[in-house]
Amino acid sequence: MDIASPKSLMRDWITTESDNASALETRVSFDASAKIAELKTAIETVIRGKSDTVKKALVCLFANGHLLIEDVPGIGKTTLARALARALDLSIQRIQFTSDLLPSDVIGLSVFDQRSGEFEWKPGPIFANIVLADEINRATPKTQSALLEAMAEEQVTVDGVSRRLPLPFMVVATQNPSEHHGTYPLPESQLDRFMLRLQMGYPSL
Repeated sequence: MDIASPKSLMRDWITTESDNASALETRVSFDASAKIAELKTAIETVIRGKSDTVKKALVCLFANGHLLIEDVPGIGKTTLARALARALDLSIQRIQFTSDLLPSDVIGLSVFDQRSGEFEWKPGPIFANIVLADEINRATPKTQSALLEAMAEEQVTVDGVSRRLPLPFMVVATQNPSEHHGTYPLPESQLDRFMLRLQMGYPSL
């Protein structure tokens, strides 16, 4: 019998419904609390001096929530998202939000293929386990709203066709609270999609 790797077991444990979680633990010896502690320790080898921030990010992931980090550049917001994805062997995509970014640049679009005479679906970067929405408030409200369905229902709908996103799915969005020129504040309807809103701050020694 093949024994799954600890990382794959953690992925399965996150994405498995609560009714099936006990069955997973019965089939394979899996101490969730110990694995979570190991995962937190592994991430903290990259993110130094931010134990509370790492803990809250993991809570957000395990609860199928989304994370909004408001802080100045250069303190490890992107590194945190990448460390979280790498620790669990999850796919990650980074989207740099700008004023000219279109909704199709985020969720994807259908492109007409002249040879086949049919439209071919081209998925956007949102089709990843962890999506890093960098400086989300620099995009227009129309582009920001492209994330709403994905964050609420873990799917996107284009041309009347709904497509499921890979699980687990988590949006880690960042914004710089000290710069407001050329930005579009997130509306309450979108802030409501985030489970946690926090600041990282500079690492403590």
